Amino acid sequence: MGTDVHAFATGRDLILGGVKIDHDMGLAGHSDADVLIHAVCDAILGAAGLGDIGDLFPDTDPKYKDIDSRILLAACTRKLEQAGYRVMNLDCTVFAQVPKLGLKKQQMAASMAETLEVSSNCVNVKATTTEHLGFVGRKEGIAAQAVVLIATCST
Repeated sequence: MGTDVHAFATGRDLILGGVKIDHDMGLAGHSDADVLIHAVCDAILGAAGLGDIGDLFPDTDPKYKDIDSRILLAACTRKLEQAGYRVMNLDCTVFAQVPKLGLKKQQMAASMAETLEVSSNCVNVKATTTEHLGFVGRKEGIAAQAVVLIATCST
């Protein structure tokens, strides 16, 4: 399971699951701040006991400044494969009071499936609000959770 949180920031694009979302603010972060992909990366790494996204891509390293998080996801997938595993399926939830994401969920799932090199029916993206509770409800940021099932690669 992976979890990530980012605050809203002005002057940035909002990227979720590798998809640009129309909104007046993006998310603060060292990379493109794709909170969904960051949660997925942590889920993948954690499932195989390979650490976390901060271990592999520290926010103190300038080479990751504004990097497309799909590049990080692809690197996590390669690391998973090198450890003898592959992704079987992925289920994610984005917690966002704004913007509404219903029409973008399939596009986010397809984007991540392509990066993970799995069938699009193996990736599910859900979106929910927090009914105006907490930082998400106050429209201060977005959170995401991901659960991934991995299996050993057959030889």
